[in-house]
Amino acid sequence: MDRKELESQIIEMVAKCYSVDAANLSMETTFKDDLKGASVLMVGLVSEIENELDALIALQDAAACATIGELVDKVEEELQ
Repeated sequence: MDRKELESQIIEMVAKCYSVDAANLSMETTFKDDLKGASVLMVGLVSEIENELDALIALQDAAACATIGELVDKVEEELQ
């Protein structure tokens, strides 16, 4: 899977878990400020990533990501 495909899949997952429109999300979207990131939603997102992409991401690693782009980097590392 290439980077663009991974970005698009994760944006779709974030949109679903945070109940927002994927068109309004980018790699610079922040979990804390833009998405008002509740930790419960991050748990769901990590679970979704594990199920859909078969990538094991520690919740604390995912929660440490400030932006969607940082999360994509983490997932990409896991998939290699």
